[in-house]
Amino acid sequence: MLDADIYGPTTSRYYDRVYEQIRDPSGDIEFYRKLASDACGPVLELGCGTGRTLLAIATQGIPCTGLDASPRMLDVLRRKQPPPTLRLVCAAMQNFDLGADRFPLIFAGFRVFQHLYTVEEQLDCLACVRRHLAPGGCFAFDVFAPQLDRIRLVREPEREDVRFEQDDEEIVRYTAVDFDHTQQLMKLRMRYERSQAGEVIDNEIVEMRMRYFFRYELEHLLVRAGFEDVQIHGGFDGRPFDYVSGETIVLARG
Repeated sequence: MLDADIYGPTTSRYYDRVYEQIRDPSGDIEFYRKLASDACGPVLELGCGTGRTLLAIATQGIPCTGLDASPRMLDVLRRKQPPPTLRLVCAAMQNFDLGADRFPLIFAGFRVFQHLYTVEEQLDCLACVRRHLAPGGCFAFDVFAPQLDRIRLVREPEREDVRFEQDDEEIVRYTAVDFDHTQQLMKLRMRYERSQAGEVIDNEIVEMRMRYFFRYELEHLLVRAGFEDVQIHGGFDGRPFDYVSGETIVLARG
């Protein structure tokens, strides 16, 4: 099951500040916004979180549904006063039912699909997606392309990956990673060190898992789930796929 509890008070509180630094420069928001504009219909995002991507689409007047398993992340999104065109649903992406609603675009941005740890969960999610896709609709998602010099390791020691200021505190996040090669899982331990006036006042720990995928593994998984037209790119600018970029961008149609 999705580790919904990891997106509790710590992750939801710092999510936007962390990923405006780490993820916004990738161009993913504009990529999904253009897909939504081209889709000419309602959009569903799986794992919408705090609305980092979906709000940019909903504010264009496009009817949107945001689905997430974490109530706390959805609470953060609600506090942003989203437009009435945005509906929020608390549910797991491998087990949801929106009735007769069909969407010309369903997407799962920023590594969300990597929170499905087993083939069974992945296929359950893809089955839900296919049931909710409009005829000719597109399912788009991104995962990272595993870099072999990293995943050959058993453990990456703790290192600083981002720092920022929030609520009169300086926050530094340190991340350590353990690799389970038999399950293709990364086990991450994130330590948020909080300081005021140069003095450390607290540390908050978040632990989570992420499944990593190889290109042809994804292609076979999608075909097994009934998708026929599968395109894979190496960046949000449409570049050919390669493992050097670190990005795997997938567009699939039933």
